[in-house]
Amino acid sequence: MPTALVDDRPTLDRQLAEAADRFGTPAYVYSTDVAEARLAHLRAHLGRWFAVSFAVKSNPNPALLGWMRDRLDYLDISSGGEFDLGLQAGWEAERISFTGPAKREAELRPAIAGGLGELVLESLREAELADAIAAELGVVQPVLVRLAPARVPKGFGDQMAGRPSPFGVDVEEAAETLPRIAALPNLRLIGLHIYSGTQCLKPEAICENWRIFMQVFSETCAALDLTPEKLIFGSGLGIPYHPGDSELDLAAIAAEIGPELDAFAARFPATRLVLELGRYLVGPAGWFVTRVVAVKQSRGSRIAICDGGLNANLAASGNFGMVLRRNYVMHRIGGEEDGTRPEEKQDISGPLCTSIDKLGGGVALPRLEAGDLLAIHACGAYGPTASPLYFISHPLPVELMLTGGQVQDVTRIGRA
Repeated sequence: MPTALVDDRPTLDRQLAEAADRFGTPAYVYSTDVAEARLAHLRAHLGRWFAVSFAVKSNPNPALLGWMRDRLDYLDISSGGEFDLGLQAGWEAERISFTGPAKREAELRPAIAGGLGELVLESLREAELADAIAAELGVVQPVLVRLAPARVPKGFGDQMAGRPSPFGVDVEEAAETLPRIAALPNLRLIGLHIYSGTQCLKPEAICENWRIFMQVFSETCAALDLTPEKLIFGSGLGIPYHPGDSELDLAAIAAEIGPELDAFAARFPATRLVLELGRYLVGPAGWFVTRVVAVKQSRGSRIAICDGGLNANLAASGNFGMVLRRNYVMHRIGGEEDGTRPEEKQDISGPLCTSIDKLGGGVALPRLEAGDLLAIHACGAYGPTASPLYFISHPLPVELMLTGGQVQDVTRIGRA
């Protein structure tokens, strides 16, 4: 899905260069214009069926969360710290759901006391703990139960069900566990949640996965005689990270699964269906900008050594769940300078004293020199908070938000 900023490389490069010169590097630059275009694209194709919930873990920057407040329906948090970030960004507690397999009393208590919208339960242990807390507080907490289906279709970058998993209640155990949860007096079971796979670029796999969701939801609600208020579909929508990857075709998904979603919604007319996602919305809306500190020739390879590496961007280095390392899409800011910079294959390294600090291998780019700026694409999700920022104590990356051509410093980490 093209956007004006992404398609207009000269304008993008000018804005990224100005941001780097003004605020320094390494830097994450998040474009709210691109995120808004992606949200509009999502709603145009899937909004007929789904409200939208944003998974804070993908990018918990408070300024970005604040920008989302009046644009998205819900937030999904996975820790007490993310609950606090959501509140600080202006989100009402009743619009927040709380997932995660190891919730502790110290984070459950303030969330329940603070009016959390829904607690997404992942086990009977968690349900009993939440029930005890709610009883002490004199409240009844709305809850959903996360279910782990027996299978996940091929095509997902990460699977959280269909095999031993810390996430949710296995569907094989649901018949025994869910009635016990539903009987707890200080919890009110209002729905179900499934997030079984992520980072999928195949429309047919997305559709097959959602069919599994609908079957599990239907069978579970029937068994419990539950009329759900909310059913959460973990979206699984992927983004193109690497050369050759294609943007996920939402129109194809809507065309294939639409009639089945219509029939499903008709069976649950009082239920709100929610699509939970993270990277799909913000991943392509972010760039990691790093400056070349030095260039060297080594045994036939040209190596550009940059001021930001895996310490600042673990995902781009290939060390955040990638089985076989692949280069992210990247470009030299400023291009080839009217042909005076011939393109050649170069290795891109970070500043750390470890051989795994590599941002690219054999990347075809205009010949790099010290002082050049590189922009690594698809870095708006799982960036600084998913990276070992303090390893070897290099300067922390800044976070910048770009809206309508205006940039502001929204850095949170390392600042009071």
